[in-house]
Amino acid sequence: MTGDLAAYRPRRSVLYLPSSNERALEKAKALPVDALILDLEDAVAPEAKDAARENACAAVRSGAYGRRELTIRVNGTGSAWHDADLAAACAAGPQAIVVPKVGSADEVRSLVAAMESAGAPEHTRLWAMVETPVAVLHAEEIARASDRLGCLVLGTNDLYKELGATFAPGRAAIQVSLQLVVLAARAAGVAVLDGVFNDVRDTEGFLAEARQGRELGFDGKTLIHPGQVGPGNEVFAPGTDEVERARGVIAAFEAAQADGRGVATLDGRLIEQLHVDTAQRVLATAEAIAALE
Repeated sequence: MTGDLAAYRPRRSVLYLPSSNERALEKAKALPVDALILDLEDAVAPEAKDAARENACAAVRSGAYGRRELTIRVNGTGSAWHDADLAAACAAGPQAIVVPKVGSADEVRSLVAAMESAGAPEHTRLWAMVETPVAVLHAEEIARASDRLGCLVLGTNDLYKELGATFAPGRAAIQVSLQLVVLAARAAGVAVLDGVFNDVRDTEGFLAEARQGRELGFDGKTLIHPGQVGPGNEVFAPGTDEVERARGVIAAFEAAQADGRGVATLDGRLIEQLHVDTAQRVLATAEAIAALE
């Protein structure tokens, strides 16, 4: 989450939807998902690109998706479809435009300039996908390149491919990359989303990877199937015990301050201001999620 608690928006579950699939777009209106990435890129065949673009923009303009955050993933810079995708997305005005394989701060600045030239409304942010070794190594520069950049999105499938690494439970091959991107996002004060889990039948594997993502500090996880939405929401939401513990930390610290003490204890553990800050983030997250329900 960003440093501004008041601006926090839950992104526990962020589902990719092929915009060529009208049935999937319709079903998404009823999903308990925090955000949708209306995809014009990998999930759409070349002959369906134009129709997908029209469908995605119509979905954004429809107002039929309630509190769900709507974003559009355009085809990458330099592709045959990028310019048309970007112009149409800017005109539609989603919450964000997601761009694949962003590799440098200069590319971010060029994309932002193109968005502004195309008349993108003020609320439309840029989400940059980090999918290559170069992007990982320059993630902080990418994250700081423009105030319009609101989120870094891990493209873990492409990252494995670029590294020549092997998929395995625990993601040992890319853990350093994941941590570097989270560090960059936190340093720049932007959101950061974990990559997808490919086996839609492996619920336990998904849960393990989602829990790892939360432990590493991600705000949420990108998803490829509606069945992953519920588990993703559960993993990235504070549990009842966590919320109660946060309230206890804040109450204990306030009582200590009232007695003129700078630190407190709760259940034998030392509490300082940094623990209070963490507790406040937990409560802000829980309140923001509750407001969606």
